[in-house]
Amino acid sequence: MTENLQHRDITKIETNGKEIYLIGTAHVSRASVELVRNTIREIKPDTVAVELCKGRYESLTNPEVWKKADIFTVIKEGKAYLLMAQLILSSFQKRISKHLEIKPGEEMLTAIREAEDSKADLVLADRKIKITMKRAWSKLGFWSMVKVFAYMIGSLFTHPEISEEEIEGLKSADALAAMMSDVSKNMPEISKAIIDERDMYLAEKIRSAPGRTIVAVVGAGHVAGIKKYINMPIDMATLETIPPPSLLPKIIGWSIPLIVIGLIIYGFASSGAQTGVDMILKWVIPNGAFAGLGAIAALAHPLTIAAAIASAPLTSLNPFIAAGWVAGLVEALIRKPTVADFENLGDDITTLRGLWKNGVTRILLVIALTNLGSMIGTAIGVPLVASVL
Repeated sequence: MTENLQHRDITKIETNGKEIYLIGTAHVSRASVELVRNTIREIKPDTVAVELCKGRYESLTNPEVWKKADIFTVIKEGKAYLLMAQLILSSFQKRISKHLEIKPGEEMLTAIREAEDSKADLVLADRKIKITMKRAWSKLGFWSMVKVFAYMIGSLFTHPEISEEEIEGLKSADALAAMMSDVSKNMPEISKAIIDERDMYLAEKIRSAPGRTIVAVVGAGHVAGIKKYINMPIDMATLETIPPPSLLPKIIGWSIPLIVIGLIIYGFASSGAQTGVDMILKWVIPNGAFAGLGAIAALAHPLTIAAAIASAPLTSLNPFIAAGWVAGLVEALIRKPTVADFENLGDDITTLRGLWKNGVTRILLVIALTNLGSMIGTAIGVPLVASVL
């Protein structure tokens, strides 16, 4: 084995008559790019497996895909928060990569190109990000969800100064073990779906890849898990199943409207019209006001703000629709994102000014902040309505 193949970030695994060369990379490291290129050229594998799903592969190999996005479809299908989470994570990675002057995912692109040049089979070994996110969310309680979103949003306000040496240092076994242990300790629910389950999925896809010699390019944080599961039976059907949604949100979603409507009806019946009207105002005013403040915070169009104020008292009584969706659709209709917005999305998500300036991210902010305002208004409105009796 040459010096290159004896590199500390390459793990050779022999299983089922196959030779698997597992390359643990840092996604924004020049050294990882060179290691991937040199290893594939030296080994000339039958198959190259990469830590990508189809969606991430298309985004990476076709940056123009953003221009074809339909923001109306994203909102109507309830995918706005998924898109927002992906953009925030992409923003964090891209800001780190700017310090190193290297494109995020360049080592994956290099593996793809080398596979094409060498006529090797290419295997997309990662699970669909939509499944991973939904399995992660299904395991989280309300406060855990709040913590996750707070962490992701907080990352927008941080501008890490990190050297290439520090990136490489993160790939040492001790540092990685400490990092994974910390994640599991503080948020074991999300760690299982995002780390452990993907380790299993990657291990099975790599093990079952065609050919006798396989080079697998994965993030260094997955190497230990893949080694652990590579010879274990993996139930892929279970890992690809999206769990049914919890009943608790549905119960809460229906309980609030029934309680509020019931209280108002009781107020009319027991204390007269004036009491009933007072109760309605106690519900309408905080709901509309806080939803409107959320839209204002997102720098929404005046008509969007009006739509948020008008819709929130009604949508808060309807579990099937949220004020943010209404406001987001209105904002998209009035200020439809331009081609330039999609072209500049990659750069705009790296700055706070860009987030509010870009037509796409502004719509996502309108949805998120209007919904947040509506939730606050609902939390205030319910006890206010009850206090009238």
